[in-house]
Amino acid sequence: MSDRPTIGVTVSRRSGWRIFPLMALNIWLAGGKAIRWQSGREIALEAVDGVVIGGGDDIAPTLYGGELRLGVRLDPDRDRLESEVIEGAFARNLPILGICRGAQMLNVVLGGTLDQDAYDTYGSRYYYTILPRKRVDVEGGTLLGRVTGQACLKVNALHSQAVRDLGRGLRVAARDDGGMIQAIERVRDPMAIGVQWHPEHIFYRRAHRRLFKALIEAARAGASRAAQIGAAEEEARAAEARRARLPL
Repeated sequence: MSDRPTIGVTVSRRSGWRIFPLMALNIWLAGGKAIRWQSGREIALEAVDGVVIGGGDDIAPTLYGGELRLGVRLDPDRDRLESEVIEGAFARNLPILGICRGAQMLNVVLGGTLDQDAYDTYGSRYYYTILPRKRVDVEGGTLLGRVTGQACLKVNALHSQAVRDLGRGLRVAARDDGGMIQAIERVRDPMAIGVQWHPEHIFYRRAHRRLFKALIEAARAGASRAAQIGAAEEEARAAEARRARLPL
């Protein structure tokens, strides 16, 4: 690994050209370097030290037992890719940051469900803006709270769906004023945080930059551990080879 951990960023084939540069900027400012990852342009998990699952189209309801609706833009190839990326990241102990759709996908892969009409379900005030106008309250004792250093955050909102039933090993990290889940996180390693907002658009706020910084730090620590384990295994193989050459 170089001084800058490599972060794979999943994006839509339709809007990735527009979103990825902003993601790459946030990752660079946090100390990493980004690789664009999308269906038809896939990379190996061995090539990255961490993962961002980006925002975009709705997730196919068939993946969590939801109702298929007309007029909803879906991308089955991206659903497949991101499911495989998340599962592979867990297997390889790679940290994950899920953004909007990415937070929802993290939940779905772990067996959770989504509310397709979240603003109808909750009494939350409706926002649709890239500006930080919506307030969310961070749950006490969470990784999100430690990372951002805040008990409440001003965030943007570009979503109509939200996490409903939590997936395995996840907990709620933040809610809005109506009780709608706005952030989730994994309760054990590797680090996985999913936020319903888009921190890449509000990197001028320190608390949101810290989300990317936490991902980079976790990626750097994980790569260092992997290198140490690899070196120890190589030394063990070399020692075994030397013993095999000794005369009886």
